[in-house]
Order: sequence, then structure tokens, then C-alpha cells
Amino acid sequence: MSEIQDKNRLYTFLRPYVDWMFRRSYRRIQYVGRENIPTDGAVIFAPNHANCLCDAMAVLGIDRKRKVFVARADIFKNKRQAKLLNWLKIMPISRERDGLDEVRHNDETMDKAVATLHDGVPFCILPEGRHRPMHSLLPLGKGIFRIALRANDEFGAEKPVYIVPVGLEYGDYFHLWDSLTINIGKPINVTQFVREHEDLSRPQIVMALRDELTQRIREQILWVPDDEQYEENITKLQANPPAPFDRFKRHRMPRWLLFIVLVLLLPLFVVSAALTIPLWGMWLLVRWKVKDPAFHNSVQYVWQVIIMPLSFFVTLPFWMFLQEYMYQLRLFKNQKS
Repeated sequence: MSEIQDKNRLYTFLRPYVDWMFRRSYRRIQYVGRENIPTDGAVIFAPNHANCLCDAMAVLGIDRKRKVFVARADIFKNKRQAKLLNWLKIMPISRERDGLDEVRHNDETMDKAVATLHDGVPFCILPEGRHRPMHSLLPLGKGIFRIALRANDEFGAEKPVYIVPVGLEYGDYFHLWDSLTINIGKPINVTQFVREHEDLSRPQIVMALRDELTQRIREQILWVPDDEQYEENITKLQANPPAPFDRFKRHRMPRWLLFIVLVLLLPLFVVSAALTIPLWGMWLLVRWKVKDPAFHNSVQYVWQVIIMPLSFFVTLPFWMFLQEYMYQLRLFKNQKS
């Protein structure tokens, strides 16, 4: 019987297309710190959770290796959906707020996660447990550390276990076709960490690892600690972002020049809109049905992956221009406000 981490021919065949569509969904995308990914042990990626499915896609695109992910257990209740998610290399995991009875089911997931890591396949878990489209970090769950420690117990003597912090910085949480920076931080060598803290109990090691990972993820994002003064603080950070967040400067074109550009490109916008009316209309309908705006990017990406092949890419250039024009229009409106 095949395991979730095993190779799959159809998955392997479709993977380049899915990655390509994700890259085409952003005007500017860059991975920073790939050299920090260990090559001598088991790797667990730990990104912040700001943009639903797009977070997982960003981690998947770090390299060409297949990866196994986890998602909240309630979306696996439908058997057909669960089968599809398993094919996509996604496993269920219950959160503490789902109840103790549900959390007890995590033992099977943890066993599969350890087997995945033992086979040399990277594993990814979003330790915050739920998404939040803000430049902040929610308290990290303990599941990622329990998996890492269980893996270390089983094969830490053969090869080290690492947790790699990943910071995902979106130019816009609610619209595609903006910038995305994926910052990969220095890994935590869990095997070495345990060896250096033999005097600590298991719960104490978990808490120490959580504090360490929290700090390392914060270093990879534009982190704002104070929700009460969030808007003021993030505005200051975005005006003068520290490295490496200064790679994608905000739009500096004068408003009058941007207005002229929008006017000159308006005819092409009208043509593009007319040629992509079915795509445009279908997406507006989908967007209207999805109430949580934090899901809009993820749903639009999935919708594009499915719809674009049906149009044989004939409308793809027009659709991309349409998104570019709408992006420039949002900039114009932002400058006005």
C-alpha cells in the first residue's frame, strides 16, 4: 500500500504546471535564504499563516522536492474530499480548540509525519493553527514540536531533525498579482537542542522550542507586536522596511503620471475585459460567495489553475493584463487615500 509521501506519476506530471501558475499569480516573487535549508537531515518547514492555501503553495515552491502538509481535520469529513486531499499530500490534524476527543486522533497523523520525515520528504505544518492576514504572529501550537521530538526519538541517532522558520510577506493579503517574499531563516537543530537541554523535562523542551521558533519566525516577517497601534506601526515599517523586506519597494510613480498611464492603457483594458468576460464574471461570482476575504487569494488561485487549461491559455495574456491594470488602479486609489 502506498504512503502519502510516496511518488505519484500524475502528481509529478501536474506539479510544474501548478508551480508555474502560482508564480504567474504574483507580479514579483522571490525566495530569500534557500541556503539555510539543511541537506543532512529531516526538514520540517514552519511558516507563518497569513493567506490560507497560498501559504502552502509558497512553501511547496521553495524547491522541486515533493512535500507533505497538514490541514485542519474538519475538512476531511467528506470521504471524496479526504481522498483528494490525501492525493495532494495533505494530512488531517486536530487542534486543541476542536476538543480533546479530536486531538487524540492526532497520533496517527504524527506517526505518518515521522514516517514522511524518515523517508527524506520535507514536512510542513503552519504552527499558528489558523490564518490571520496581518503582520503579526499568533501563539504557536505544540503539535509541530511533538512531531519533531517524536522523529528525533525514532531516528535522531541516524540523522538530525530540523525545524526551518519561514516568513511569508505578501504585498496584499486580499488580492493576487502583488509581491510575495518568502524568507527562509536559520534552522533549529532539534537533535542538538535536545542534547544540549538534557536537564529539561519533555514539556519544558517543548516550551523552549516554541519560544525559539517564535523568535525566529518573527525575524522573517514585518512583525507588529501591538494590535492596538497596528496601523500606525505597520505604516512606519512599510515606509522604511528593514532588509530583506526592502527588496520590493512600494510604488513610487507620481499620482499624475500613474493617472496618465491608466488612461492610455484603458483601451487595452476594455479589450482584455471583453475577451475575458466569462472568466471575469465567474471569478466575481466565486469571490462573492466566499465571505472571508482572507480566502479570496487562495480560491482565485485554485480557480485559475482549473479554468485556464479549459481556455487553452488563449485568454491568459489578456487575463494577466487585466490583473495588472487592476493592480495599478488599486495603487492609484491608495495614493488618493
